[in-house]
Amino acid sequence: MDAVLQGFALIADPGNVALIFVGVLIGVVVGALPGLSSPMAVALLLPFTITLEPVPAIAMMASLYCAGTFGGSICAILINAPGAPPAVATAFDGYPMALRGEAGRALGIAAVSSISGGILSLFIFVLATPLLSKIATSFRPMEYFALAIFALSMLASISGMSPIRNLIAGAAGVLLGTVGIHLTTGVERFTFGYPALTGGIGFVPVLIGLFAVAELLNQSQAVDKAYERITATVVKLPTREDFRRIWGTILRSSGIGTFIGVLPAEGATVAAIMGYNEAKRWSKRKEEFGTGCPEGIAGPEAANNAATGGAMVPTLALGIPGSATTAVILAALIMHGFRPGPHLMKETPEFVYAIFAAMLLANFMFLGIGLAGAKIFSRITLIPRTFLWPGVFVFSLIGSYSYGASVYDVWVTLVAGVIGFVMLRHGFAPAPLVMGLILGKLVEESFSQSMIILDNHWWRMFESPVVDLFFLLAVLGLCWPFISSRFAGR
Repeated sequence: MDAVLQGFALIADPGNVALIFVGVLIGVVVGALPGLSSPMAVALLLPFTITLEPVPAIAMMASLYCAGTFGGSICAILINAPGAPPAVATAFDGYPMALRGEAGRALGIAAVSSISGGILSLFIFVLATPLLSKIATSFRPMEYFALAIFALSMLASISGMSPIRNLIAGAAGVLLGTVGIHLTTGVERFTFGYPALTGGIGFVPVLIGLFAVAELLNQSQAVDKAYERITATVVKLPTREDFRRIWGTILRSSGIGTFIGVLPAEGATVAAIMGYNEAKRWSKRKEEFGTGCPEGIAGPEAANNAATGGAMVPTLALGIPGSATTAVILAALIMHGFRPGPHLMKETPEFVYAIFAAMLLANFMFLGIGLAGAKIFSRITLIPRTFLWPGVFVFSLIGSYSYGASVYDVWVTLVAGVIGFVMLRHGFAPAPLVMGLILGKLVEESFSQSMIILDNHWWRMFESPVVDLFFLLAVLGLCWPFISSRFAGR
């Protein structure tokens, strides 16, 4: 209980509350702009938080994460162009409702569903993180190796056009993670005699390049694209009849979103699509879906915001990112000197509860901002891309340079941006590569330590039931996209 009170006390500082508010404001704006995304915004923000204390820095990024997920619904409803990938399913019924002249009602349902899903998942987060951390303290390198393999197997269904492409991108990320000096043997790998590479490839420049510069190059192909914009009326809270229709959908989708968020490498986009599908499956008005059905908005919005709290559980308790955005937050934790995983909860539990308090406060903030300012945020979509994206590019270069005060990091950002653009052109999502880069080090180090403990008898790993369970789940994770497509075909 003392740790909980200390965590809330850390956030109660007026300066920290102000930073959380700024994070929420940036998140809603970024979410409302088509093309921008939460991972991109958090990656751009990351180098600018170096001078901040760890608590306000992580709280600001976590708040941006929550608000950015909701902000995407504004564009999805008003212009049928989801501001963020998790809002794709929201557009299916949000935009038709707006065409009927009920944009305010649709935005109100989205806002209330978002905060409901977010808050429910946060309470699961605050209960599950200590429990999972306690279990993880008994893990040996063998169990961590199997856990990392399981997390990598989940890349097959994270995002992108095909499971094979996702796994290829994840493997490329693992390969990038091997650049530099091997911590166990001291051998230099893939440095090509260049001293800057001996320390490996930094997370931050790669993240900025893949999420910001690559998207800039990709969006430059649609710079003249015009959207049909619907003027937002005053946002209306759901009526009693609306609540009667959507409360079951909110609870169901919140559970789905939290569960999907807890799974390593999944995320809000998968949760939103599943939330929409299940809302339709359980609805008594299936024929209304696609024509402006309230459940069609409540389902994906509750699920994608619930995934934000769920995704923080493996990130903090195991050091395994639950989504692309939490991968960036994980890099921020490492940058600020923390050890994500069971030791974080054991050594600094008040820090975990401070993040919970920040995300809880952020949910109430974006509800107020969303209800009061949706009409204003809808006008953000009028910003010409010829001004917006050059600004993103400038911030990308400044952020990558400020991370290590090195021109080398700027070059890494530019190269990562070009690679990310080529990946997008050929149907490869950047998120699996980021996951592979982060998890690759854990795979390599835990495997090396396991071989030392087991005297190079690798088959002795299977003596552990936990290792067997994770490997079994990894096989299911690799095969599941193909199995589910077969069932869908039938």
